[in-house]
Amino acid sequence: MMERGKRERVQDKDFEKAVACLKEGLPVVFPTDTVYGIGVSVRDASNPQAIYAIKKREAGKPVAWLVGGPEALDEFGEGVPDQAKELARAHWPGALTVIVAASAAVPDAFRAPNGTIGLRMPDSKTALALIKAAGSPLATSSANLSGGPDPRALSEVSDDLLGAVAAVVEDDEPRSGVASTVIDCSQGGVRLVRQGGVILN
Repeated sequence: MMERGKRERVQDKDFEKAVACLKEGLPVVFPTDTVYGIGVSVRDASNPQAIYAIKKREAGKPVAWLVGGPEALDEFGEGVPDQAKELARAHWPGALTVIVAASAAVPDAFRAPNGTIGLRMPDSKTALALIKAAGSPLATSSANLSGGPDPRALSEVSDDLLGAVAAVVEDDEPRSGVASTVIDCSQGGVRLVRQGGVILN
């Protein structure tokens, strides 16, 4: 096992490289609070196609954004209901993805076919630090080949996928391995789409 001091130096170097790659619009692998993810900066990548290609995922499936805070709902959402904002304030950072009607700030290439976008603030120091350093939300999917198991550890990410990204960040934070709860608030109400790590009353 790598001694702790050395591991931290490698981690710091990888973090800076990951930030630089994100700013170039390139995909990176990084930890979240649920699983390891693969993501691109939505400011610097023109579309999420690199994620689809690397994961061998069907093109057009929505890719949620990881954001830095609840204020993202106002910036990237249109007509977000108060109940959605209350749920975000109650459960962010955490495993709750809120689907909203996309505002003009969301590029067409990142929107779902119905004009929505899913937003989540992760409960992960590393992921939040990447978002802050990149100065942009990260369009993110789990770092697995389509249909494969979601990786809770970097060692569970396939060599093929790791070899296809520009940078990798690792940390020692625990991950739940449980997907986020997804709610759809794009039609004015709140509809449960998927039950996950957050239990809603």
